[in-house]
Amino acid sequence: MVNQTRARRIADRIAEELSDLLFKEVKDPRLDGVTITDVEVDRELAYATVYFTALNAPSRLDEIQAGFQHASGFLRSQLATRIPLRSFPRLRFRYDPSQDRGARIDELLREISRGEEGAGDEEA
Repeated sequence: MVNQTRARRIADRIAEELSDLLFKEVKDPRLDGVTITDVEVDRELAYATVYFTALNAPSRLDEIQAGFQHASGFLRSQLATRIPLRSFPRLRFRYDPSQDRGARIDELLREISRGEEGAGDEEA
């Protein structure tokens, strides 16, 4: 088992290297525009859960997951050469909907703001 600080450092390093690999090495068109948002490793370093987002991700989610499934062996082996660990964690890929939620919240706030501006015009 590793302590939380070391696990966070390893997760940050995996995120950094994985982003670099996706940008420079991976040629799969299904993974175009994918951004790594976070990585979490478990305390035993058996699994690394990789959170991602992408343009039009909800509509392309199956396609992106298939791309990651296809590339996971390559990505894990490349990461293992870049990050020295006794045993490299298995990669699990999960969609991170937080950017979509944030965009939706922004949209709702704009609608509320427009509604208040319209109400203020009526009172004047």
